[in-house]
Amino acid sequence: MERESVIVIDFGGQYNQLVARRVRECNVYCEIYSYRTPLQQILEKKPKGIILTGGPSSVYEEGAATCGKELFETGIPVLGLCYGAQLMSHVLGGEVKRAQNREYGKTETFFDTTSPLFQGLPEKNIVWMSHFDYISKLAPGFTSVAHTANTPVAAAQNVEKNLYAIQFHPEVLHTDNGTRMLYNFVRNVCGCAGDWKMDSFVEHAIREIREKVGDGKVLCALSGGVDSSVAAVLLSKAVGKQLTCVFVDHGLLRKNEGDEVEAVFGPKGSYELNFIRVNAQERYYSKLAGVDEPERKRKIIGEEFIRIFEEEAKKIGRVDYLVQGTIYPDVVESGLGGESAVIKSHHNVGGLPEHVDFKEIIEPLRDLFKDEVRKAGLELGIPPYLVYRQPFPGPGLGVRIVGEVTADKVRMVQDADAIYRQEVDSAVEAYKAEHGEEPKWMPNQYFAALTNMRSVGVMGDERTYDYAVALRAVNTIDFMTAEAANIPWDVLQKAMSRIINEVRGVNRVFYDLTSKPPGTIEME
Repeated sequence: MERESVIVIDFGGQYNQLVARRVRECNVYCEIYSYRTPLQQILEKKPKGIILTGGPSSVYEEGAATCGKELFETGIPVLGLCYGAQLMSHVLGGEVKRAQNREYGKTETFFDTTSPLFQGLPEKNIVWMSHFDYISKLAPGFTSVAHTANTPVAAAQNVEKNLYAIQFHPEVLHTDNGTRMLYNFVRNVCGCAGDWKMDSFVEHAIREIREKVGDGKVLCALSGGVDSSVAAVLLSKAVGKQLTCVFVDHGLLRKNEGDEVEAVFGPKGSYELNFIRVNAQERYYSKLAGVDEPERKRKIIGEEFIRIFEEEAKKIGRVDYLVQGTIYPDVVESGLGGESAVIKSHHNVGGLPEHVDFKEIIEPLRDLFKDEVRKAGLELGIPPYLVYRQPFPGPGLGVRIVGEVTADKVRMVQDADAIYRQEVDSAVEAYKAEHGEEPKWMPNQYFAALTNMRSVGVMGDERTYDYAVALRAVNTIDFMTAEAANIPWDVLQKAMSRIINEVRGVNRVFYDLTSKPPGTIEME
């Protein structure tokens, strides 16, 4: 698709996806590339702007991630963030030194609002700093346009060459007006029109799929989650009865979820889909027996998905294409989109086997973040209750059970999860009935996971030695960063009491307070 774009060059920082997400909030398409990507390859994308991300190193260290001076001589506007700002100064003749004290956290910062980056902003903002080094001497042609009590160059610019540097992180929510700063760069400095919108994406995707598939047959991996549901309906709009949706019940779904998925997409559902349900619970439990390493579990689950699809395709006859609901965070977290390390292999990206018996895999949502997928779903006419369903990982409960997966552990986490979600939902509805609005503590995602820990307990005057369940609830906008939700104590207490009394094999319940980063939303 021919579209204007901004390229994020990743130097190993933790916020690369968040930078791209914020740019897309400005209705500008954005992709992430490693700093190792040849400059010519970047230029072939014809970006209207380039953003350099943060990184874990110091720019003056031997072997530190770097770039050539020619990147800043293309005429394309460049914005450096944190490490990217220091790198720009270092490469172009400035100096970067170690500060006596690290500047970290929310910091009062003063702006020159005549700068193109800060037009329309207050002269004083709170920003999120995270750096040991600082720009001690500006590169020739640059002027400082922001400062703090400890940092004389919190932002700098060379307007003539369209080069801008920001020492703090405008992409995080802790920075006041951070998205507006990025908007000023991509829309005003780079001159982007802001035409990246879901209605045009859906229209183009349907047309592109029709052209690619022709009269071929398509097999869609339907899990019933948001991503695969949107992909299935998108393909249905594009190719109709040429599409067959295969739903694999791998025994790792939430309680009663297999039947719920069939009720929506099956013969009695709302969509005219060729729908096949494959009950493969025992097959998966057998394959996962004795396996406790998270990455290996993901890859086993991913390979079995493909093998089952291949088997079903042979029953159908000639099938040319496999469709998956892969989204952009899956790609980046699997180590395929930038410089950051592999966080976890997603079953439909890093978990795929090397040989797949299809002509091609179609991933129509591969360029989208989660909230963009939801917008596309609404554009396609999918009911909001499906579009805004809680995310569920492709490997299912396989990554919500720490350690080996067994049928008995699946039962425990299914029952505990159902109780927990019932209690949270009940508390939310009660609050809405009383106050007429959702509570501020309402999480975006909440679930129970089974830890691999067993501990001593006392139930009915008898000693127990059973498993511990971890309750997880997070608030997040984009699922790239997340914070633990502040669920009321009485709700957690009620969930805990029910789980221990009703779920055989569990005698202890924890609440997970970990944010993302440093954790991930899922356990594995």
